[in-house]
This record gives sequence, C-alpha cells and structure tokens, in this order.
Amino acid sequence: MHIHARSLKYFDMIRRCGSIREAARRLHVASSAVNRQLLQLEDEIGAPLFERMSKGLRLTPAGEVFSRHVITVLQDEIRLRTELELLRGVHRGSLNIAAVEGLNADLMPTILEQMHVRYPGVHIALRTCGSAQAAQAVLQGDTDIGLGFAVQRHEGLRQCALGHFPLGAIAHPEHPIARLDRVDFVTCASFPLILPTPELSMHSLLQPVINHYHHDKRSLHVVLETASIELAKQLAERGIGLFFQSRLGLERELCEGRLVHVLLDTPIPTISELGLYVRAGRSLPPALDALIRIATDAIAQRENTTDRKPVFER
Repeated sequence: MHIHARSLKYFDMIRRCGSIREAARRLHVASSAVNRQLLQLEDEIGAPLFERMSKGLRLTPAGEVFSRHVITVLQDEIRLRTELELLRGVHRGSLNIAAVEGLNADLMPTILEQMHVRYPGVHIALRTCGSAQAAQAVLQGDTDIGLGFAVQRHEGLRQCALGHFPLGAIAHPEHPIARLDRVDFVTCASFPLILPTPELSMHSLLQPVINHYHHDKRSLHVVLETASIELAKQLAERGIGLFFQSRLGLERELCEGRLVHVLLDTPIPTISELGLYVRAGRSLPPALDALIRIATDAIAQRENTTDRKPVFER
C-alpha cells in the first residue's frame, strides 16, 4: 500500500542518505527522477529544503520543519496499513526497536517473548545502541520505540514509561563487600575498580560521586574503563574488580549466585532512569501500542523490586 505522494517518500530517502544519487539507488529509480520530485516540492513550498554542499545535502530550516511532517505522515501510513489488516483479521505488522545493551540480558527477552506469544505475526527488528543513539533514532523516524537510560528531555520525544533503578556495587560473592546490605564509595575505592566510560549513563551518575571523594581519578585503583556491560560483568564475576550498575541486566547472574549487587550509599543520588520513548505526535499502530503496554508492565515489575513507585505517562 502506497497512499501518499511519491515525492514525500523521495524526500525522506534523500534526508536519510544525504545524497540524491544514493537515495535514487536505494529507491531503484533514476537520479533525475528523484531530483525532479525534490525540485517540485521546493517549488510548491516556496523554499529550498536542502543545502547543496560539497559533501552532500543538509536540511535547511524549512527542510527540518517539513521533515517532521513527512516522518509523521509516513508512520501514519504504517499505522493505517496495520489497522486495515486487523479489520481483515490479519494479525501482523512490523516494529523497529532501539535499546541499550544492558536490557538484552532479561528485560528485552521477556518483552519479546510476550509479544511473540500474543502477536506471533508481528515482525520485530531490534537494534542495540547507546541511549542517546536510541533517542535519536526515534526522533529521526528510523525506529518506532527507543529504550535508554538518562535520555535528555526533547519536545520531539514522548515518554511512555519511566523506571527508577538504584546503582549498586557489583561483586563476586566472596568479595569482602558481598555480605553488606549497603556500601559507600570510600569502601569501594579501597578495592580495584572497573569504571564505565562516558558512553554509558552510569558514567554521568558516578562522576559526581567520584569527584566528591577523589578530586583526581588517578588516585583510584582502576583496572579497566569500558563501555561494555558484558565485559564488566565477566570481570567482576572473576573477581578482577568492582563494577557499578543497577540490577537490570544482572538477573541471571544474581539468581545463580554468580554476582552480588550491593546498594551504593552516597550523599548524591545515584538512580538510573530507564525510559521508553516514541516520537511525539505520532499515532500508535495497534502492534506498537501492544508493545508499549507489555514493556511498561515489564519495567514496572522490575522497578517494584527496588521498593520505588513507577512513573508512567500515556
């Protein structure tokens, strides 16, 4: 089904590619046809939509405004197609998700399993990326839903759910801190540490704590700085050092007794916020609405184990 003007699809592909030639290649049409549609659009709007630069095309202010309209229109076409299929009794559709790596251990498998059981005809594509990249993918219309930590507020994002998860020190069960209910950073700093790099949201949560006690990070015994949650877990499990994160992503290791999570007691709050986002203003196809409901419940169930109340916006 293609109910919207060809020029909108051509414009959207040029926006994604930053090049008329590459857009034409992906659309399997001639470059001249793509360029002709673009010129016609610019003539109708009365303003250039792209700046012609030596390294490609860049959206003008008018192009930015028009792109928001086009993304909404094209996503509405997907919603309409899905709703018409549901009226015919065809339970199918497709969804794109962008989520951070740490959710792939337990939260995302739970969400995807429930989606498969309830809506087996829905095809889902999952992209693993950083929190900022997940938010940007939603804003650009490249994905339907994004899940990430500490995502900055943006007028183009609609927050559908928000869960609060306290950070803790992750240690081997035989580590000296493993028997504690809570531990302060000074105690943690007396042991080898594995610290997150700026790509992870934990970095921005931990940095004020580190600065509060240690003006120079070089005074700490840091054995590794990494953006890989999986690598940090593996090294903590081998007793190489302490790592810091929430319980999300540690479910199996904690259940099997391979790691312990000791709440971090700090004068500065170290609460990791997991948000679920869609583009502001877009209509939600039935499959996407179902996924949001399932994901919201899954986040709430995990947040309740921290004795905090979940915050949801629908």
